[in-house]
Amino acid sequence: MSSDRRKFIKQLGGTIALTSASLSSFAAMEDHEHRILTAEKRVSANDKIRIATIGMGIMGFNDTRTALACQGVELVGVCDLYQGRLDHAKEVFGAGIFTTMDYHEILDRKDVDAVIIATSDNWHSTIAIAAMHKGKAVYSEKPMVHYISEGLGEIRAQQETKAVFQVGSQRVSSISFKKAKELYQAGAIGQINSIEASFNRQSALGAWQYTIPLDASPKTVAWDRYQANEKVKRPYDSNRFFRWRNYREYGTGVAGDLFVHLLSGIHFITDSKGPSKIYAIGGTYYWKDGRNVPDVMSAVIEYPATAEHPAFQAILRVNFISGDGERTTTKIIGSEGVIDLSNEGDGFTIRKQKLPVAPGIGGWDSFSTYTDAMQKALMDDYNKKYSAADQQRTDIPGVTYSAPAGYSANIDHFNAFFDGIRTGKPIVEDAVFGFRAAAPALACNASYFENKVIHWDPVNMKLI
Repeated sequence: MSSDRRKFIKQLGGTIALTSASLSSFAAMEDHEHRILTAEKRVSANDKIRIATIGMGIMGFNDTRTALACQGVELVGVCDLYQGRLDHAKEVFGAGIFTTMDYHEILDRKDVDAVIIATSDNWHSTIAIAAMHKGKAVYSEKPMVHYISEGLGEIRAQQETKAVFQVGSQRVSSISFKKAKELYQAGAIGQINSIEASFNRQSALGAWQYTIPLDASPKTVAWDRYQANEKVKRPYDSNRFFRWRNYREYGTGVAGDLFVHLLSGIHFITDSKGPSKIYAIGGTYYWKDGRNVPDVMSAVIEYPATAEHPAFQAILRVNFISGDGERTTTKIIGSEGVIDLSNEGDGFTIRKQKLPVAPGIGGWDSFSTYTDAMQKALMDDYNKKYSAADQQRTDIPGVTYSAPAGYSANIDHFNAFFDGIRTGKPIVEDAVFGFRAAAPALACNASYFENKVIHWDPVNMKLI
């Protein structure tokens, strides 16, 4: 951040009263800086990073395309357990790439600098730890672990190997979230007290009813490898392979898939280490397709007061059959305003409203139940103590910030990962940050399945 922008933020923090003009100036400054950084970014041939992707499902293909959109990145190979995806990878990325159904063959290659792990959730931690010990940088899809018990081991592996490690919740690299963080920390909404966040879907594909290929069978799917780390071995099931998110044996439900995005954004903006108390309810209300995780879930999460922030409450919600449409929102509510982040963090609005200095009197009040003489005496006393200005609530016009047209937080997130590899620049969403977002999300599942409040130690990252 430039010194001019730091001064600007400090000025905002001192005046608190944001105006449309001030935010527009702030946005223009940021957009200009982002364009300059992008234009000046140069990568030499010696800085080329060679990647391989393990897990070529939806996110595997998306992540690979995004990574290759960054300068100086080359795809060496891919791994998947369905032959059709390996064949398609050659169609998309070139017949010369290496393909395999065994991720160990990827990790054993000397020409692979970094791996993208986009498998089903139950393989994230196993492969990530193995990759770090093989000297690879790791970009792990979220959540970084399938079980809370895996978290500290993965953090220890990252710290021991010094591997560059980043979790794939791109909000932490979004300029919209960075802007919201700066304004929040400048005091734009006063003292935080609650957050309301949701991630709703309204489509069969959004509800994980993914298309299954016609040739799906034990001949085209490495089923034994897929369930190699499962205690209970099951006969081949196309649904459990191609629609794995529907099953807690392989996925982490709506909490691990979507709550973790909401929590990543919340923790980034507030600098929070996490909540101390988690309670969730849910159920399978619509998608009665054999899945064993909810299609609607709500959670109430309590954050304790820390040096970084006062105590506050967060309410999270996912609805996989939302007649209100596919909406993603995060509202950070304070004593003097709200930061309302729009769908996918492409922008936000700030609405501000300060309470009057004087306490209320009249209106929805017991004032009107007293005698006329007492009402007059109370008003006389009130007007003596408080000026007309002190009695007025301060309404400040709303302001809006939007990311530049064509902006991609995904590309910025991968650029942050590659900068970490090339220059040693610290990773924001490292293993510690990633686990502190994943653990409360997985605790929501534990609360739902065990029907109890989960107590969490966010500092030491362990269940209480």
